[in-house]
Amino acid sequence: MKIKIDIDSKYDDCYVTIQAKEWTNEVDELVQLLKKKQPKRIVAVQEDRSILLKPEEIDFVFARDRKVFAAINGEFMELKMKLYEVEEMLKKCGFIRFSKSVVGNVNQIDRFELSFNGTLCVYFISGSKEYVSRKYVHDLKAQIMEGGESLDR
Repeated sequence: MKIKIDIDSKYDDCYVTIQAKEWTNEVDELVQLLKKKQPKRIVAVQEDRSILLKPEEIDFVFARDRKVFAAINGEFMELKMKLYEVEEMLKKCGFIRFSKSVVGNVNQIDRFELSFNGTLCVYFISGSKEYVSRKYVHDLKAQIMEGGESLDR
């Protein structure tokens, strides 16, 4: 794939042109990527304050006792959303399902350890850790491999 960028003051708006011999999966992925709008911030509540979080700084989001929390550097901040809403909002930012109650940020993963029962222990750059249930290990591997990385690092 070749990329050509033309920046000039003669243009009033931003246009993207894709030139290809035929419609392929790569073209389709590019179109979908261009259409996606990534959330800039997500609102968390801590005590009486509302805090704006950048999706890229969140390690994982989890549900416990009918509440949803974002984990950032070992701190937990409550979100006033359902877990499935957070998952839908953040999937464009590299978040995928780890288990029934956890959605994790693939971009913050540092390393993995396989557990004896088939689950995966994920360690984040911040030092936090979370588990991926057997049901979702395959999806995580696929997401990581798509990015060119390996689980054996």
